[in-house]
Amino acid sequence: MTQPVTFPPVLFKARKQPEIVEVPDTWCLTLSGVGAPESPEFKQAIEALYGLAYTLKFQQKAAGQDFKVPPLEGLWWTDPPEAFARTPRDQWQWQLLIRMPEGLTPAQVAAARTQAAAKKQNPRILDVRFERFAEGTAAQVLHVGPFSEEGPVIERLHAFIAEQGYRPRGHHHEVYLSDFRRTAPERLKTILRQPVEPTT
Repeated sequence: MTQPVTFPPVLFKARKQPEIVEVPDTWCLTLSGVGAPESPEFKQAIEALYGLAYTLKFQQKAAGQDFKVPPLEGLWWTDPPEAFARTPRDQWQWQLLIRMPEGLTPAQVAAARTQAAAKKQNPRILDVRFERFAEGTAAQVLHVGPFSEEGPVIERLHAFIAEQGYRPRGHHHEVYLSDFRRTAPERLKTILRQPVEPTT
């Protein structure tokens, strides 16, 4: 029996205390957009990503290379970055992604995209990109609870980053270990991740 393809554990594990980690590069399916997390456009993007991810999973399983579809991830930002807290939610910029196993080819993804688009009434499937995602050194912490209570945890994470001699770079990154469409807010588990670079 063929063993399912697995992903590096660091991608989807974190502690409640901040830590510095090295995030490996991986391939991913990804979509970008603008708007609040509760907007129809955001929900459509999630459905498009999962629709293509599961189409690829079933195709790979038939070929003896099954894999478990990993959690959804999201990058969030505003322009300028420091304006995030006072920017209306419908102006937030985001990039959603789902990691894919090594060995997939652009041709396989293109074939799956065509198949998924034909089966599902979601035009955004045709917009899903297959890209290499690189992050490198990052600080992260596990948050348990509603998204609305992330603020103090993010502040603690950024204080830790400064204490360790780093500064933030890139975008705020969240890894949704729970399906927030089906999980009670107080039980949500989310990795809060911030790419960093040395201050000197």
